[in-house]
Amino acid sequence: MDGDRPSLLERAPGVRRHRLDMRDDYRMAEIGILTREDRVELIDGEIVETAPIGSGHGGAVNALNDRLNRLVGERAPVSVQGALRLSDTSEPQPDILLLHPRADFDRTAHPTAADVLLLVEVPRSSLAYGRRVKLPLYARHAVPEVWIVNIAEGVIEVYRTPQDETYTDTATAALGATREPLLLPGLSIAVAEVLG
Repeated sequence: MDGDRPSLLERAPGVRRHRLDMRDDYRMAEIGILTREDRVELIDGEIVETAPIGSGHGGAVNALNDRLNRLVGERAPVSVQGALRLSDTSEPQPDILLLHPRADFDRTAHPTAADVLLLVEVPRSSLAYGRRVKLPLYARHAVPEVWIVNIAEGVIEVYRTPQDETYTDTATAALGATREPLLLPGLSIAVAEVLG
């Protein structure tokens, strides 16, 4: 756990969990116990199984990646389903990150919250997990802006201004609207393009 706070995963009792620390996580990967095929991420010191990437989810992430790469050009690297190092006990794998450019292209270390311009999650199976677990985790570590692509309702949920485990500035953007990431002024993204 980060500090003395209770685990965020306690808010999602149906999530299958395996208690380990960061050293165990990396060691398991080094010796081949965990592989790329094992869809897991580290949240508050626990290995969490993530849902398989279905065609709907994968297609949405691929389309968004394609669109963002064309829009941002060299302003911000786009990372797809890569690790985000928030602490020694939390290393989630958001669907998309727009990052501050780094000369080493993150070869020496995973990006941290300070590197993030925009984080996008496209929930595979559970909006509740994204809202109750991952969103508070991102706020706790001061990720400046998070978008949750809510395909079922046809909207993008926009979260800005992190404070403790919440975002104080929230909005919903529906089809027909456009959104501009706070830290990428002039980059206008149509909700319809994100939702497909």
